[in-house]
Amino acid sequence: MQFGINNTPFEEAEFRARVANTKARMAAQGLDVLLVTDPANMNYLTGYDGWSFYVHQVVIVALNEEQPLWIGRRQDVNGARLTTVLPDERIIGYSDDYVQSTVKHPMQFVADQLKARGLARGTIGVEADAYYFTGKALDVLRAELSEASIEDAGVLVNWVRVVKSEREIHYMRQAARIVEHAMQAAVDSMGHGMRQCDVVAAIQHAQISGTPEYAGDYPAIVPLLPSGVGTSCPHVTWRDEPFVNDTGTIIEIAGVCHRYHCPLSRTVYLGKPPQKMLHAEQVVIEGIAAALEAAKPGALARDVHAAWNTVIERNGIFKESRCGYSTGLGFPPDWGEHTISLRSSDQ
Repeated sequence: MQFGINNTPFEEAEFRARVANTKARMAAQGLDVLLVTDPANMNYLTGYDGWSFYVHQVVIVALNEEQPLWIGRRQDVNGARLTTVLPDERIIGYSDDYVQSTVKHPMQFVADQLKARGLARGTIGVEADAYYFTGKALDVLRAELSEASIEDAGVLVNWVRVVKSEREIHYMRQAARIVEHAMQAAVDSMGHGMRQCDVVAAIQHAQISGTPEYAGDYPAIVPLLPSGVGTSCPHVTWRDEPFVNDTGTIIEIAGVCHRYHCPLSRTVYLGKPPQKMLHAEQVVIEGIAAALEAAKPGALARDVHAAWNTVIERNGIFKESRCGYSTGLGFPPDWGEHTISLRSSDQ
């Protein structure tokens, strides 16, 4: 497999392994071709990194072709040349009259490329539940590729991504150092009368500036900062209201390095915390320790959840939602990998 110029943070051998592992899963699912539209999966397979996912773009993996093919908006072709490991002939751009048009659709261009390469028959997999793959895109592909069977491939590439290489873990460790820095910036800047938006500004500055050794990157989720009564609403963001004494605030943020995320959540209380909160703190610390002890090779996701749940319920605390999930490479709107969830029903 001959790649183009490599400006990515990874060696070409790693991309070869990722493509090979993806093809193995494709073959097991009976797929001849896979259309990858999740920006994180596109990045994983080729290195592509750009804020262009608001228009239709795709990476095509075919069992009978050695390398993936990137197709996107023509003005993003140079971005693909800069950020991917693909040679120029594997980077294809469609003209701007396809963008947000009422008379034509980018998936018509994709279908034409598949036909030209003899890939318009057999079974073609799509990421039907990916955020940026629309119902219209699926309708167009089915209309244009009548000789093919188009099937939902699910989160096929996401499951390949679950097992991290040493290099990926290295970047996640760097992301961990960045999020520690950002969380400390949040805690240091909080105080009675300080506006929530100003604390978030300090967080985002720390997220992007990173450390003296390595820069940060933008996170897939903006800082979540529910405060006071808002702590019952886990996904609200910040306001221009000031913090006040005798209230708690949840800070949920991530450090990011080369698109690899390390999320972190902490609760800050301005003043003397009530006994109920201090009790919950100790229970959560014990529960996390139990979950980490259970998280060993061969364990099931539900085993880890059970270890956590046993501790908290024994202490009179109940949590309906999952207590953890797989993270790593991410683009907006989510840093989760949509694979492993730590809850009672998951294997």
